[in-house]
Amino acid sequence: MALIVQKFGGSSVANTERLRRVAERVVRTRRAGNQVVVVVSAQGDTTDDLIRKAKELTPNPPRREMDMLLATGEQVSIALLAIAIDCLGEPVVSLTGAQGGIYTDNVHTKARITRVSADRVLRELGAGKIVIVAGFQGITVSGEDYEITTLGRGGSDTTAVALAAALKADMCEIYTDVTGVFTADPRIVPNARKLAAISYGEMLEMASLGAVVLQPRAVEFAAVYGVPIHVRSSFSDEPGTIVKELTVMDTGEKEVVVTGVTHDTNVAKVVLVGVPDRPGVAARIFGALAAERINVDMIVQTTKEEKSTDLLFTISRDDLARASQVVRKVAQELGAKDVLEDQTVAKVSIVGAGMMMNPGVAAAMFEALAECGINIQVISTSEIKVSCLIDESRVVEAVRAIHRRFLEDTLSPADEGQTRTAGEAEVNAGAGSGNSGTGMISRAG
Repeated sequence: MALIVQKFGGSSVANTERLRRVAERVVRTRRAGNQVVVVVSAQGDTTDDLIRKAKELTPNPPRREMDMLLATGEQVSIALLAIAIDCLGEPVVSLTGAQGGIYTDNVHTKARITRVSADRVLRELGAGKIVIVAGFQGITVSGEDYEITTLGRGGSDTTAVALAAALKADMCEIYTDVTGVFTADPRIVPNARKLAAISYGEMLEMASLGAVVLQPRAVEFAAVYGVPIHVRSSFSDEPGTIVKELTVMDTGEKEVVVTGVTHDTNVAKVVLVGVPDRPGVAARIFGALAAERINVDMIVQTTKEEKSTDLLFTISRDDLARASQVVRKVAQELGAKDVLEDQTVAKVSIVGAGMMMNPGVAAAMFEALAECGINIQVISTSEIKVSCLIDESRVVEAVRAIHRRFLEDTLSPADEGQTRTAGEAEVNAGAGSGNSGTGMISRAG
């Protein structure tokens, strides 16, 4: 008997018909002889609707009250799905994040799971029930107030993987509205192909760079605890993409150096002009942003003759309002000349474990952009990715050009003759998370 965790996104449970379809899939899995734990997101656009209602009252609603509000979406979904499964004659119980043992830190709207106590889930499984747990939400682990928290966009993915790790599940299935992980966003690159498998490292980079099929935090959990993830469609039975630790023997075939092309339009550029050039200034600025849980991505510092610097960095547009308040306050204290903001930029990236052993990959990417007349504003690299900040209006053209260069040509200069090498009842969380935005594959919830 296998233990399988299944996560269904918002589009998968958006209406009564889809809820019934999910219930039938869950029941089939159970009747095949498996124990099943289901994690569910809020229905359809429920979360966006709730956010809109709050912002009709104030542009900056209190984050604690936003968690109280947003957590209701998943509670509706779990109850409705439990009713649908009960109608099919299977024993079932729905649990909130708190009842399911999802404990977090106390950072509202962006909480991190710190511990999973799966006693209740194990007890219900032992009683022969299908267990449904609300995704995206948890409860604070410290203090006596036990505050409700939410995990940020895509947090249901993290709930599912964390539960799978705690339960030592055989597989964590992430059901969405696409059939797997693709080499680029198939909505803008018709020739994008589905990947049969991808390594944790590559998937983490893609998720952090705009491929929102999985939340980066979920991939981190999976990598740390060795949880295999199967990304697949809620609307078909075809195999999807397996995320796991890969070797060349796992793939069994020659692959190109670049695994995928991602893009992220949820990007804002911030420039501090005329910052004093002295030790501790950067730590002061980025420490203040970190205290607000604002992730910073690309960073460029340009030194001037008059002992001052211009400091440029990128963040998520979702964080720009809060970041602007923080940065302007620090800039005034430091005596900086100005703070500039730009929301007309986007990020395009290539990801691939094979890039580590292949010089010239970045140059080939830059050449593909240059041939289209696309200017590069900022460049960021790691061992398995290269990212470029460009004008948002050129992002579709850029993705298509890069995908053509690396993943559609029969033999590109970068890939000729090369083979890709891919990269208990309680779980204690690791660290680190990247931004994710609109990108390679649309999120189901």
